[in-house]
Amino acid sequence: MIRFLRSFVCFNFRTKFEKAYSGLSLDITINALQPMTAKSVTVSKITTHVLQEMKLKGEKISMLTGYDFSMARLLDKAGIDVILVGDSASNVMAGFSSTLPITLDHMIYHASSVVRAVHRALVVVDMPFGTYQGNWKEALSSAIRIMKESGADAVKLEGGVEIIESVERILSAGIPVMGHLGLTPQSIHKFGTYVVRATEEKEARKLVEDSRLLEKAGCFSIVLEKIPARLGEEVARNSKIPIIGIGAGKEVDGQVLVLHDMLGITMEFSPRFLRRYMNLSEDIVTAVQNYIVDVKTLDFPNDRERY
Repeated sequence: MIRFLRSFVCFNFRTKFEKAYSGLSLDITINALQPMTAKSVTVSKITTHVLQEMKLKGEKISMLTGYDFSMARLLDKAGIDVILVGDSASNVMAGFSSTLPITLDHMIYHASSVVRAVHRALVVVDMPFGTYQGNWKEALSSAIRIMKESGADAVKLEGGVEIIESVERILSAGIPVMGHLGLTPQSIHKFGTYVVRATEEKEARKLVEDSRLLEKAGCFSIVLEKIPARLGEEVARNSKIPIIGIGAGKEVDGQVLVLHDMLGITMEFSPRFLRRYMNLSEDIVTAVQNYIVDVKTLDFPNDRERY
């Protein structure tokens, strides 16, 4: 009876609230049986507008990569703000040494899997190498395919002035764009190394100029990868849009990591900016070894595990 009453009151209150404020852009649910607190009001869906409000309030944005349904469902359940379907899938899912080999079809496949699992997080998809550089028509076509076929919320492109026409054309179609500056992995053959970028004045100034250019064009956010913390702070302080860092210091508006790295599934990659929250590599190997022993010794299945 208590459970029924709670459900009825919450549903009734929510219905009245939504009717009274039908013009409100955010769908919120208030538990009428609990006192009003910050936790009593929850955003049902993270949007680019919500991220902007988070920056204005000084609330840090959490972002992780995701590539499949099962893991994306757990990320969304945990309350992550943004899931990036990264071209890093080329490394951690397909085993390539760089992000360059992954194709548009591969990215759409991964993005579709993630979107089917997610209810709250904003889903951003990396546009893979070769789908937007130097050809705005191909860039627009590729972005439209990602949005139509995967159901994602936005796309992400690497680069500044070199790709600005592609960014503008994609934005003109109503597709939200996240930028990416600093270390841009798709340009690894140009750089020849994964060292920290923008340590010299000339490159730092270009990064600042590119961030302004992307913001002026209409990007809703920018990722800064592997740059000096002071530069990350400068860009974030002077930008009106959220700046997400990966190895860009803590004074930016949010952080992103590759899921497989922070969970300790992949252990070969250990940059300074990476914090491992688990050691799943060791845990999974141990679990599988225990399973093998149980199978070979006839311990599995036991009497309770058979029909």
